[in-house]
Amino acid sequence: MTAQILVVDDIPANVKLLEAKLTSEYYDVITARDGFEAITQAKAHKPDIILLDVMMPGMDGFETCRKIKEDPEISHIPVVMVTALSEKADRLKGLDCGADDFLTKPINDMALFARVKSLIRIKMLLDELRLRDKTSLQMGIQSDTQMVSDVSGARVLLVDDDTVQGKQIVAKLGEEKYTVEWLEESTDALQKATAGDFDAVLISTTLGDADGLRLASQIKSQEETRNVPLLVLVDEDDTRLMYKSLELGINDYLTMPIDRNEMTARVRTQIRRKRYQEALRSNYQQSISMALTDGLTGLYNRHYLNTHLTNMVQESLKNNKPLALMIMDMDHFKQVNDTYGHDAGDMVLKQLSFIIINVVRSTDLAARFGGEEFVILMPETDAQAAMTTANRVREQVEGTAFKINAQGQSINKTISIGVATLNPGDTGEDLLKRADTMLYEAKNGGRNQVKLAA
Repeated sequence: MTAQILVVDDIPANVKLLEAKLTSEYYDVITARDGFEAITQAKAHKPDIILLDVMMPGMDGFETCRKIKEDPEISHIPVVMVTALSEKADRLKGLDCGADDFLTKPINDMALFARVKSLIRIKMLLDELRLRDKTSLQMGIQSDTQMVSDVSGARVLLVDDDTVQGKQIVAKLGEEKYTVEWLEESTDALQKATAGDFDAVLISTTLGDADGLRLASQIKSQEETRNVPLLVLVDEDDTRLMYKSLELGINDYLTMPIDRNEMTARVRTQIRRKRYQEALRSNYQQSISMALTDGLTGLYNRHYLNTHLTNMVQESLKNNKPLALMIMDMDHFKQVNDTYGHDAGDMVLKQLSFIIINVVRSTDLAARFGGEEFVILMPETDAQAAMTTANRVREQVEGTAFKINAQGQSINKTISIGVATLNPGDTGEDLLKRADTMLYEAKNGGRNQVKLAA
């Protein structure tokens, strides 16, 4: 998982130590010596995560974090505060400033990497949503989406068989105007979570009737709850379980015995992020309804692709991240229209779009380029991964019986695909042109194949 990390500390030795640890894990590291430089660097580079020291001259880490979270341009960037302070009051102060987590010096490597990987996963999804939001804004079809501050009325599911602890959590979250549904048994938890439209789910890992972490991972794997923040309650001495939960994609953990104020701050942070993502998705859906999609297939149209491709190329070159593009064309498609009529051709193209949607990732962008040509744009994808995806599409098309009428008559078709990856100095047009050249090579080479640009 490649990412850029901003390390902020006024002591050079601390910076060098963190830089060495992170670069050994193949992260790209940039540095700042104080809070003022940190804000400047954050605006200039838009890092994936900020590791921010608390004790700095001029402007301390708390004030720096507050200013970062108040700036719409960089407020979405996760901030982890690094400090020698271990008092709960200091940790709570940081969380109230908007920090996503704390790391205590001397830094445990497992804790560092687990937290970094967890927050970067979240930010990658957020970046894609923000980029689509930017594309729609540039096209003049929606207003800019701002970070959400109001979390009142949130619905929280609590799974905990500790009666005393459960009552305390319900009471404290109730003070925040949250509606809390408390289950003392885990039997119906999965069903309740997937059907309940919750804003956050809290699960104890010391349940007597179930493995709490396994239950949390099951909830996280469901389509209905994939984007719902999950927090697990972990014994304060069980560091292994804390790091394991982050590796499994759980959003955060709370140590037991629960500090109710810290719990409130962490839950608030998770709900704010969820509502921001929902606002981005909502605007994204509205933009789709405003002539950004192809009327037949439901995929993006060429106009949207061109704008988004330009943005994606710029972002990928700026952050030195790979980008791949494939363009595909159904073989001998004209024969379908000539033999069975245009209605049959439309049915085939709709079914092809279903295949494409089922193959691509949520971060990929699929578009109808025109006629029977389709394009898939794949961020953070190298040539090998792009070829794997392209061949998966080709194989699924070859193995599909395409229905051409209401009576169930079907035909078999194949597809040819050209693939290209981004080179330094490329424009979106360059990338598209190389992929298109490979498409024609695939056609001329006998069809039903994938060709990769050198």
